[in-house]
Amino acid sequence: MAFIRSLFVYTALILGANSTLAAANSTDHLQALKQGDMKKLVLHKTPKEISERAFLTQGADEGRLSDFDGQYVLLNFWATWCAPCRKEMPSLSALQTQLGDARFKVVTIATGRNAPKAMQAFFDALEIKNLPLYRDPKQKLAKDMAVLGLPMTLLISPQGKEVARLRGEADWASAPARALLRAWIQPAH
Repeated sequence: MAFIRSLFVYTALILGANSTLAAANSTDHLQALKQGDMKKLVLHKTPKEISERAFLTQGADEGRLSDFDGQYVLLNFWATWCAPCRKEMPSLSALQTQLGDARFKVVTIATGRNAPKAMQAFFDALEIKNLPLYRDPKQKLAKDMAVLGLPMTLLISPQGKEVARLRGEADWASAPARALLRAWIQPAH
């Protein structure tokens, strides 16, 4: 009898863990929250694999998207020459200030030929102090992630799956964006 009870308990635990993982990867509950710029957000029916290609961190060390496993990540690809990126970046910084914590992070990666000094000047001109200066100088990560225009923003689940993407600029600090992201980070159970 104890064996059957243990089997039942472990089965329930496994099913509960799987439903928690599924909730983090699911975006069904976000569809109704697509207002304003978030109407451009494409929610994937099935989460997509992300690249394991390396990018360069601020210290020129290698980083990988898997470094953020366990966190909800808003990943933004940008470039110093990109006018829409310049317009969008302050809202990403504001979003990091408003929602950034141990569970959620805004990650920015400059793709293409972006000299570190030019990247720093870009951030300095916009008074951005809370976002990382990561780069993908040969666009290998961007290519793997099917980034076909800039800016491109991806939502990555704690399980390391792309669950949504938005092509073009958006006001990420807007009330509709924050509401959608909060609902994603704290899904109803």
